[in-house]
Amino acid sequence: MAALSDFAADLLEEAKRFLEKTSDGSSDDGTKAFLHAALMLGFAAFEAHVNAIADDFLSRSDLSPHEIGVLSEKAVELVHGEFQVNNTLKIQRLEDRVLFLCQRFSKTPIDRTATHWSEFKVATQLRNKLTHPKGGLLVIKEDEIRRALTAIIELLNVMYLNIYRKKLPAHSRGLASKKSF
Repeated sequence: MAALSDFAADLLEEAKRFLEKTSDGSSDDGTKAFLHAALMLGFAAFEAHVNAIADDFLSRSDLSPHEIGVLSEKAVELVHGEFQVNNTLKIQRLEDRVLFLCQRFSKTPIDRTATHWSEFKVATQLRNKLTHPKGGLLVIKEDEIRRALTAIIELLNVMYLNIYRKKLPAHSRGLASKKSF
């Protein structure tokens, strides 16, 4: 689905632009808001990319109901002796979907000992702390967001190389955004 891929790419560019805006001399409040926006949009972009990749494989005829359930994030139930996908939402952990996509649709599973994977896990923890604050004040630093967005870009690139045999289009620009807002 090209529209979803384009949307995912646009979200990633927005995340990178918010990171760039932290260096424009904004107030501390502005910088904090830009860092928060960059992190949250970075993860929204990552999830949109994962959803676009999953959508690319949903039309295959060789998928089991459980595989369709993981790709479409729908529940699978046993009905009259056979597994069927129903319309009940069944959210999968993002990491599990990434691992599944590369295990099932590429010849190279994700290397969970690689730097990009461990950095992605750290970025996920940071996002979770921002999304679900508990106790104490959370202070996010620019270098943490740089590492988080870099990890997202690197992991997406690995997924694209493994699944599509081509680089993520945004990979060559690194953290430089095409946006100018």
